[in-house]
Amino acid sequence: MAPGARCRICGETVVEFLDFGTQPLSDAFRDPADTTDEFTYRLAVGVCGECGMVQLTEEVPREEMFHEDYPYLSRGSAVMRRHFQELAERFLATELSGTDPFIVELGCNDGTMLKTVAEAGVRHLGVEPSGAVADLAAEEGVRVRKDFFEETTALDIVDTEGRADVIYAANTLCHIPYMASILRGVTALLKPNGVFVFEDPYLGDILEKTSFDQIYDEHFFFFSATSVDEMARRHGLELVDVERLPVHGGEVRYTLARPGARTRSAAVDELCEEERRRRISDLAVLEDFARKVRVIRDELVELLTRLRAEGHRIVGYGATAKSATVTNFCGIGPELVEFVCDTTPAKQHKLTPGSHIPVRPPEAFSQDYPSYALLFAWNHSEEIMAKEQDFRKAGGRWIRYVPHVHVV
Repeated sequence: MAPGARCRICGETVVEFLDFGTQPLSDAFRDPADTTDEFTYRLAVGVCGECGMVQLTEEVPREEMFHEDYPYLSRGSAVMRRHFQELAERFLATELSGTDPFIVELGCNDGTMLKTVAEAGVRHLGVEPSGAVADLAAEEGVRVRKDFFEETTALDIVDTEGRADVIYAANTLCHIPYMASILRGVTALLKPNGVFVFEDPYLGDILEKTSFDQIYDEHFFFFSATSVDEMARRHGLELVDVERLPVHGGEVRYTLARPGARTRSAAVDELCEEERRRRISDLAVLEDFARKVRVIRDELVELLTRLRAEGHRIVGYGATAKSATVTNFCGIGPELVEFVCDTTPAKQHKLTPGSHIPVRPPEAFSQDYPSYALLFAWNHSEEIMAKEQDFRKAGGRWIRYVPHVHVV
């Protein structure tokens, strides 16, 4: 465990329960000609015994992860495009239906959500530190500020734009260790009756599905309703609603407001009570999760090794950020997985971080189907399997490791 690891929410001791060892940056896809040393860090996760927040025990500098060449695009999945469009339409019909409404999105990525808001003529601002994806948002007509969001950013936005009716973040807040500055910024930027809405992977789903690959450098916090409730209270806000979401393997959408500004939904207390029954922040429960993760590692490596020894070709599907945890924790390289196919141009013709498996475009998959496809992008399984029916017709089979190792 990192010496003296302290909770980034309340300052108390964080007890480590799972160590993934040395890992590369999850999105640092590598040019095959590059022979320089890769940036590495120790990936370990623990729980605060005081506020129950599950978190990484060591922080990777934000500039290492979110930079000009950051390769993830929200628009890459049809499911996620619909998800963000529907949410934008909901905001437009509710929180943004008054006089001169204003919405700020933290980590707006390529502007997939804000595009719908912009097309409706509603005042908006995306805050996005990764320059290339911010440029893509601007090309879609979205107003973007290339910056990290923190308290000073929020105060500057208040001075130039005024306060916001909605502050929104998707798969962003869990990335940010400096939460106190974020929430001070939210409090400064939010109108008296405004809402701060964010959605991130849900600790309850990670434990239930043993989806250990949700743990990687960019995911610093693993939220639950109970820990978010405590986090909000400590920073002068109130958790007023929660909504379970099926996307990305299971998320929760949290709504925070100023104390007393909104009526607290019964859904909050119901989910907190469910978490208490499941004891999802108890060290014993988390240590059992760690045991299951090690079983998956051993069974996956055994399966891949046996299939290769039998002469079968195995290809990875989806060069996801979370696949870096899987390949490096399990020691999976090109001797087991021939290549990984991915639709993101910025990742193609490069090597996966640490494990150095070649990344190829989708047509490489269909040109010569392998015997097996290791589904790294398991959170998009329905969309992928519907698209790749010819692979199954050709006799191909999918290898999955969530919630356990199995072949379908």
